[in-house]
Amino acid sequence: MIEFRAATKRFDDGTVAVNELTLTVEPGGITMFVGPSGCGKTTSLRMVNRMVEPTSGTVLVGGRDVRESPRAVLRRGIGYVIQQTGLFPHRTVLDNIATVPLLSGWPRRRARGRAAELLDLVGLPAELGRRYPAQLSGGQQQRVGVARALAADPPVLLMDEPFSAVDPVVRADLQDELLRLQQELDKTILFVTHDIDEAIKLGDRVAVFRTGGVLAQYDEPAALLGRPADDFVASFVGRDRGYRALGFLPAKGVPVGEVATVRLGGSVAAARDALRDGWAVVVDEARRPVGWVSASRLSGVDGEAAVSDELVESGGSLYEVDSPGGRAGSLRGALDAALSSPSARGVAVDADGAVVGSVTAHDVLRALADARQAGEVPS
Repeated sequence: MIEFRAATKRFDDGTVAVNELTLTVEPGGITMFVGPSGCGKTTSLRMVNRMVEPTSGTVLVGGRDVRESPRAVLRRGIGYVIQQTGLFPHRTVLDNIATVPLLSGWPRRRARGRAAELLDLVGLPAELGRRYPAQLSGGQQQRVGVARALAADPPVLLMDEPFSAVDPVVRADLQDELLRLQQELDKTILFVTHDIDEAIKLGDRVAVFRTGGVLAQYDEPAALLGRPADDFVASFVGRDRGYRALGFLPAKGVPVGEVATVRLGGSVAAARDALRDGWAVVVDEARRPVGWVSASRLSGVDGEAAVSDELVESGGSLYEVDSPGGRAGSLRGALDAALSSPSARGVAVDADGAVVGSVTAHDVLRALADARQAGEVPS
């Protein structure tokens, strides 16, 4: 769908931003461009929609040289999302999203109807459509930016560090939302980031650039982590790449053990009776975990009192045993749940978020050893 053939960008002062980039962005997948500041990743992305013209070489979209299309026509067929959203402050959310369809000649009613559909698609309530960008949170603005980029249903979506300006919690939510949307829409997405964790989480393939606009390695995330091409890539990926690689190994060999549970609002006396090894998971009415309660927390508390939020400790991350296509149901997800838990037992949940048992770090490491012996871990 997108192809770079020896694409080079040299500025008037002699600076080479991109040096003979040759790679193919697979259709229907997410390709990540990652690297240090000034390595040419954003310049490469902008050559796709002709915001930057290559000095030499060729960039093709759908098998056609991008220079054969007028810029305006080319850009209407390519969605574009940037860090600061670029929303028009004087237009409502609905009118912002409807911008490209209107420019493409859609009737206003149809364009606004499409905008309303997209609000729901990106997880925003319909009433936000009447607001202005300044009345939204940063995360909501980014969702509107994604909706606007999708408004004319372009086959290609360019994303230039779209989530880097929001806090880590919102960023993780936006990343998950993008993965959900991609499962539904099957777009060809080219995504620029400086964050290797984001690249590994989102990418079907990852291109690592080094300073000078040189492509250092282009590979699937698991291969990038397991077999970095050189010392630069190994250093950029990070010393903990072995741990990150666990995210691509299913936790099928990790046994899910029993775990004691108590209900939030239940009696302290019942909670004391339920403790196992001094701990129990506190759950709500739907058996979703709220946190942990310990013997030390319950010590000295009247048995007739209720298990309240004040008695609950943070539970750490969760291990989703039913996580098709996701990373939670991986060895990394299981190990992280065990290591982040105050009880040293990770909470395992089903697809609805209900507690089904627990996992231990010992069992995860044993499953890893078994996977290595079976040749399932790349060397």
